[in-house]
Formats: sequence, structure tokens, C-alpha cells
Amino acid sequence: MEDLIPQEEQAMRVFWKLERGIVRDVLDALPEPKPPYTTLASTVKSLEKKGYLGHKTYGKTHEYFVLIKEGDYKKKTFNRVLRDFFGGSVENVLSFLVKEEKISGKEVGELQRLIDEYEKGNKS
Repeated sequence: MEDLIPQEEQAMRVFWKLERGIVRDVLDALPEPKPPYTTLASTVKSLEKKGYLGHKTYGKTHEYFVLIKEGDYKKKTFNRVLRDFFGGSVENVLSFLVKEEKISGKEVGELQRLIDEYEKGNKS
């Protein structure tokens, strides 16, 4: 699975919501400022070339559909960030979030609850 550039990722977010559609559907769903139609059409072609989308042809119209699930993309992207920026260490990620104040006390408590549940499940 190839990495996506920001424009491709933005278009894929729309496709993951729609599941299928023509370029005009995606353009209508994008926030302002919208890219030119031809730019978006090139982005969609790139997504197809990278294997994220497939298409069916109806006359001169291509209807595109998702080939790679959003969850699979998120997992791959997170694992790459974890490896490349945090040395593969979840502890480094959490430390970064705490130092940057990107995690609240409530979220820390929820993480602790999840850890406790995980440990309890593994002891059984």
C-alpha cells in the first residue's frame, strides 16, 4: 500500500464516506476552497493507479469505488508513524502526547482502564 499525499488522503476520506461515486460527487463533498475539477480528476486517477480505488464505466462516466478500507489505511499509517518517529515504542508515543499536552487526565484514566482490562484478560 503506497503512501498518500495530502490531496489524495482528502479525496479518500470522501470516498470512505461515500463508498462509491463519480468525481463530481467527491468535488461536491469537499470543503472550500475546492480544487479545480481537473485537478481532482487527476488525484482520483492517481488513487486508482495506487490501488486505493477501482472503477466501473458507464458510457463516458467512471464510477469509482473503494478497494482499501479506511481501517487498513489507518493501521498502516499509524504503524509507519510509530516506527519512523517513535522508534516503534508506544511508550514514546504516550510520553510525547503527555509532554505536548495532547492527552487529558480523563483520557489517561481511560487508557489505564483499558490496560487493566487487557491485563485481567491475559491472566485468565
